[in-house]
Amino acid sequence: MQRNPHLNELGEFLKARRADLNPADVGLRGGPRRRVSGLRREEVALLAAISTEYYTRIEQGRLHASTPLLNEIAKVLRLNNDQRTYLLGLAAKERTQPPATHPRQQVDPQLQRMLDDLTASPAFVIGRRTDILAWNQLAAALWTDFDRYPEHQRIFVRLLITEPWMRTLYADWEEVTRLAIAQLRMESARYPNDQPLTTLVEELSAHDPQFRQWWTEHDVATRGKGIKKLHHPVVGELTLDWNTLTCGTDPDQHIIIWNAEPGTPTHERLHLLASWTTSPKNTPTQTP
Repeated sequence: MQRNPHLNELGEFLKARRADLNPADVGLRGGPRRRVSGLRREEVALLAAISTEYYTRIEQGRLHASTPLLNEIAKVLRLNNDQRTYLLGLAAKERTQPPATHPRQQVDPQLQRMLDDLTASPAFVIGRRTDILAWNQLAAALWTDFDRYPEHQRIFVRLLITEPWMRTLYADWEEVTRLAIAQLRMESARYPNDQPLTTLVEELSAHDPQFRQWWTEHDVATRGKGIKKLHHPVVGELTLDWNTLTCGTDPDQHIIIWNAEPGTPTHERLHLLASWTTSPKNTPTQTP
């Protein structure tokens, strides 16, 4: 009998989170020296008040656990809110499976006009596979004119992995990339049968061993807000805040808006960059 792929992913996720913890983290004695780090299955089962055999079947993808039991396991494994959401989302896919293919999302013209009106803030719209669906002129000046890339390559996580200029642009490239991968895996729980997503992961895994390693760590995250430092080739060092808005007509589209604290050097440099976008031929962009 073929195992459910969602339960397989759930089991791999539990295994990865189990490896993140040591006995002392959950109030257990370490005992004899271990060949591998992390909690053993029997220790998780003990703390969740279930048999080792029962927990093993869950982790091997052979058993669909109830929501209360998964919540208890989440407590044992010290899962954060994003990780718990991901875990429960995977379990839910046992009952509701989306179609295997999803067409590329389209941005409403009204949303594009809103982006164009944001002349002082770089902004772009990102889709379910981190597809870059739309952007304004200042975003093109800060990153690149994304229109130079074919649609199938216009994917944020793909650019982070494959484009040298992205590695140079971000002062904390590894942190940014790991977060993008964690967000992509979060999306994969919602659309586990999405063939273009599977193809993207296979392509990047073959292209870059770091991506392959980070993907198999099963870290997950939702899009929220934060601070990023950039080394822009024209205006220099930038420290930018970013925040996420969800599109009302398509919750799988997120609007990412960047800005700088008034009175800071970054604010002045961002306004300088914005002043150069008034004429398209003067817009400084990265070179793909």
